[in-house]
Formats: sequence, C-alpha cells, structure tokens
Amino acid sequence: MKGRYDVVVVGGGHNGLTSAAYLARAGLSVLVLERQEHVGGAAVSARVFDGVDARLSRYSYLVSLLPRQIIEELRLPITLRRRRYSSYTPSGRTGLLVDTHDDARTAASFATVTGGDGEYMAWKDFYARIGAAMAKLFPTMTQPLRSRPDTRSLVGDELAWRMLFEDPIGETVAKAFTDDTVRGMVLTDALIGTFADLDDDPSLLANKCFMYHLVGNGTGDWDVPVGGMGAVTDALHRAATSAGATVLTEAEVTAVDPDGEVTFTGDDGTEHRVGAGHVLAGCAPAELARLLGEDPGPAPEGAQLKVNMLLRRLPRLRDGIDPAAAFSGTFHVNERMSQLRAAYAQAESGMVPRPAPCEIYCHSLTDPSILSPELQAAGAHTLTVFGLHMPARLFRGRNEPARDIAARSVLASLNDVLAEPIEDCLYLRPDGEPCIETRTPLDLEHEVGLPGGHIFHRDLSWPFAENDDEQGQWGVETRHPRVLVCGAGARRGGGVSGIPGRNAAMAVLSR
Repeated sequence: MKGRYDVVVVGGGHNGLTSAAYLARAGLSVLVLERQEHVGGAAVSARVFDGVDARLSRYSYLVSLLPRQIIEELRLPITLRRRRYSSYTPSGRTGLLVDTHDDARTAASFATVTGGDGEYMAWKDFYARIGAAMAKLFPTMTQPLRSRPDTRSLVGDELAWRMLFEDPIGETVAKAFTDDTVRGMVLTDALIGTFADLDDDPSLLANKCFMYHLVGNGTGDWDVPVGGMGAVTDALHRAATSAGATVLTEAEVTAVDPDGEVTFTGDDGTEHRVGAGHVLAGCAPAELARLLGEDPGPAPEGAQLKVNMLLRRLPRLRDGIDPAAAFSGTFHVNERMSQLRAAYAQAESGMVPRPAPCEIYCHSLTDPSILSPELQAAGAHTLTVFGLHMPARLFRGRNEPARDIAARSVLASLNDVLAEPIEDCLYLRPDGEPCIETRTPLDLEHEVGLPGGHIFHRDLSWPFAENDDEQGQWGVETRHPRVLVCGAGARRGGGVSGIPGRNAAMAVLSR
C-alpha cells in the first residue's frame, strides 16, 4: 500500500466499485477500503442456509436503474434477464395477472377482477404518459444536474409533471383508478423502502420513490441478474482491480480529514493513515458525517422487512393459475390501497401491520443458476419477500422478538392468499430446520452498515437541482471540495444503479 492515492474510496459496495473502476481506467491511483471481509455491500449473493447449495441475493435482489451505458463503458460481463410476467395480484378467488407478452390476457385479467374494461384502459393510459416522461428523464441521470425548470421543460407534459413531481401520488392514483386492487398494485412502487403517507406528505417521499421505481433505463423494467446480485458486484470488482485499483477488505475507516487524509484499521488491528487527493464516500451520508466529526443530523429510518426462503416446490394458488406465472413477476400480497393506508396507520402507532402488505418474487424461475443441479432437479425454488411499512422504530430495543412477530405477520399475510400454507412448502436443511431467514432494518444496520437499515442510505431526492448552486454539478458534492458522496445517499442515488458511483468519478475527472 502506498502512502498517498489520487482517490480513496470509503466502502466497497457496488457504487464505490463503480467509481474505482472509472477512475482507475482514467489512470488515477485508487484505493478502496471495505470494512467487511468481502466487497459488494448490500448487493451480494450468499449461501444463506447451512448445508444447502443455493446462492440467494440476500439483501438487494433486482436490477432496474443500472444504465446500459455503465455496463458498456466498463465492459461488464453481466446478464440482466427480463421477466415474462410483470406482476400477479390475488383478489379474492381470482387474481390480476400482467403478462408483458400478451396484452389480451392482461386485459381479460383486469376485466375479471374489476368487472369491466375501464380500469385496464386507464392503466394503459397512465403508464403510457408516465413512461414517456421517464424515457426523457433517464438519460439526465448520468449528466450534470439540470434545474427544475429545465427538467420540467424536458419532460414536456404538464400533466405528467404534476402527477410525478407536484401532486401527492396517492391523490393522483385515486383520481386515475377506481378499483382498490388496481390502485394498490400501482402504489406499491411508491413505498418500497419508504415509510410515508400516500396523501399528506409535503416532502412527497412516496412520489420520489415511485419515480425511481419507474425511471430505470427509461422503461422501468426490473430485471433479474443472472447469477444473483453477487454477479453484478463481482463484475464491478474485477473491472476496478483489472484497471489498477487496490481493494482492501477488513479495512474499517475510522476518520476522514477533509484536507485529504483517511484513517483506517486494517485486518491485523493496526491503524493506518493514507493521503488522498479526493475522498469518495460510498458509505451513507450520516456515516460520512461521523467520520468527519460532524453532526449527522436526524437519523435515517429504513422501513422494510426482508424474508428469504428456499422451497421444495412453489405453493398452489386459489384461482388455479400456474405458480410459475404468478411468482416469476412481482406477487402482490394484501396491497390494496385501503390495506396500504391501514398498514401505515398501524405502523405509525407502533404496531407491526396485520395483514402485512408485502411483495414476492422467485429468482430461480428466471435464473435457476443460483441453485445447484441437485436442487434444480428436485424442483426447489427461492422465494424473496419484501414487507412494506416495517419501520426501524418497531424493532428498536427489541429486535429479536419484534423480528419474530413481523415474520409471523408476513407468513400469515402470504397464507391468506394461498391455497396451502407456505410452511408446508419450505425446504429443510440437513439438520431438519426450515430454510427461512428474516432481516429487519436493524439487521441491515448491523450487517451492512445502513443507518437505520435505510436501503437508500437516506430519504430519496429529486433527480434535478433544487437550488442554483447545484446546477451543473453532479449531485455528489459536499461542503468539502475534496470529499464527495459516491453512494446511494447522493442525489440520483438509491437502488442498484452505479449512477452515483459514475457521477462521482465524473466530478473528479472534470476538475
């Protein structure tokens, strides 16, 4: 290790590795410091269950925001596979299936659930308008920040602008649709990892979350990373190191001097200091503030429960639909608009929501490579459950018992829409224990270093400058000229995207 580098990156998550790859390829000396024994942050694959050869995307699990531009510029050997079915939403004894390859089947499904063609036509019109705006907006995500008026002019559709950036998304969806199930299906994209009131939130957090879930590559498609999320970060790691970046694991940063010095503890417990022309923080802004000795401000709060399962087989559904169709897309559970509002009210009052609104998908239906040949031959499948409205406050001071309560609520919610208990389908480890694990926001805080378990590092921000000083910048700057944010907490951060990592690299290279 040298005594000084052009750039020191704090954190070896996917964004930190993206920055390192770009900067090393540009000829700069780069050091990446990662406190864990492996790189990847929350975008990793892991053998979660002892004695079972299944590599699950343990934390983050789908890819939408990663620009094809980054894949091409860094020549990343990754494959993102499109899902045939977008979503399935059980509704009583039937269900709403969105088939991306068969519009007639989707229309018939809407008619069965809603009793007519009106909601399907409204749904098509809604997403056509939003999609046109997103196609114009996405290319700006890897460009210097535009002003709000410039972005509004670029979108060029006043109704779409109001729907996305001015009117509460709950109000917009309630106007666009009349059916409670359809409203909820649309609104869940506004609540992933975000604890917010759909109708009365001046900061429009739900709108921001909704936009980020629909803007990816201008289409909003959520794709399956072949090989699991670890394949994405492994490719970024190789891109960085092959370009000359040095990556140290088990290297915990303990202080950052804004004048260009980073202090860290190595794997042998020895303290080191290294000079830096620039420091790029892949950690959360609250953690960066702590390292700088500054006030981190209000603590971020994550709002989700993650449940990973391995099944012997997929469960049967009440309406007889093929489980492979229902579970390969996003499977919505108890997420009608009225249920989302009720769950928010329960969580706001300090209770774990019942029924728990959650959504599920099966990675192995689209990409069986994460399972051993033996598991594939046996018909096994993974199941990923993401519970909404599970804020960190529900688990503070009682994480273990609250985790059990929340897990039971999620399983009960899922069983409410199945034709058989999910417990009967769980794969068993060699010791006879079922293959299921639950992760709360506090678990993510402890294991991955996300303050409050916030999967976006902090509340999402608009993808444009909100004051004149930001215009023309990259959304990664801090008040210290040599310190930049390259992680999800940057403007235009959040999700597995590499966007803030690339933007931070561009900010360095443009100086």
